[in-house]
Amino acid sequence: MRHAGHVAFTNTDEQRALRATVADLMAKRSSEHQVRELMATDTGYDPVVWQELADMGLPGLLIPEEMGGSGAGPVELGIVMEEMGRALLCAPYLSTAVLAPNLLSAVDDKAERKNTLPRIAAGELIVGVAFAEGTSAWLPDSIETSARAAGDGWRLTGEKTFVLEALSADLLYVLAQTDSGPTIFAADRETPGLEAEPLTTVDLTRKLGRVRFADTPARLIGAPGDGVAAMTAALDESAVALVSEQAGGAHRAMEMAAEYAKTRYQFGRAIGSFQAVKHMCADMLLEAESALSAARYVASAFADELPSRWADLALAQAYCSDAFVTVAATNIQVHGGIGFTWEHPAHLYLRRAQCDAQLLGPPSAHRERYLRRIGA
Repeated sequence: MRHAGHVAFTNTDEQRALRATVADLMAKRSSEHQVRELMATDTGYDPVVWQELADMGLPGLLIPEEMGGSGAGPVELGIVMEEMGRALLCAPYLSTAVLAPNLLSAVDDKAERKNTLPRIAAGELIVGVAFAEGTSAWLPDSIETSARAAGDGWRLTGEKTFVLEALSADLLYVLAQTDSGPTIFAADRETPGLEAEPLTTVDLTRKLGRVRFADTPARLIGAPGDGVAAMTAALDESAVALVSEQAGGAHRAMEMAAEYAKTRYQFGRAIGSFQAVKHMCADMLLEAESALSAARYVASAFADELPSRWADLALAQAYCSDAFVTVAATNIQVHGGIGFTWEHPAHLYLRRAQCDAQLLGPPSAHRERYLRRIGA
């Protein structure tokens, strides 16, 4: 039970069943071999697997039941993201099933929700959200991408970077500047004047791209001038899912190191019996378990709408980002020379950790946000 700012991590039978079902699907559809195959493609996901996820109701987790979803909350989403993070799932889940529904929840546009959310839940639509510009993966202080009214529609001009699923998205939601202030627009992938190209990043399992708009037709979403508030709310809500993914990935990397330390022998002994390796594994366990606790606490805090949840989230973002990078890097150390090779999966977790640590803002920015939230 919850008491005055405290939350419990006890899962219901339904939540435990959800975890088991997703874990089973990840074991079957996101093996190391399958991850390596998909990360070598341009789109980075398998449409057949995506439809399987849709048949299980996972893309519709945050979508209301009347629109084809399950109307679940942050705790259920956190469970799913933990398991996906453990398996390094290659799929447009974060952009389509998390960012897009959260953004549509933050804007006042019933028609767009009615048109888009059922298609997401059914697995029929891949959605990207374009907000970053320049060299930062976070909201820019000054938005250069612009939109102008043209007849009964709008036209976009500018460039967005670090766009999740830029090449595979059927629909893009774009933050652009107007005379009324920053505003959200929607642009179909095949619209004239829209060009997308892949970005080469350290993490090949998560596809990011650059999107250019050249007088591209678009439609207005929500009210003019509400773009930054809506996008900020969507990114914060989506960060609850991202920290769960980071925690799941960190926990799996820790397990990999522990398993190797018990089975790798040197000088007639398991390397886990050496003091230096013991200390590394103990530190990894502390970091990984703490990341899980932070992520699960934040998910529960958002489910219970605790007043402290925004500060808690900022702190969890900073901690989980650092913890995942630290654990993934230490996992490579424990594995020694083999951990540095392309053939070993340890580096895939470090690459995902480094990408995740910048995706919705760096840890330093989250610490600053935490201090502001608590009035320091």
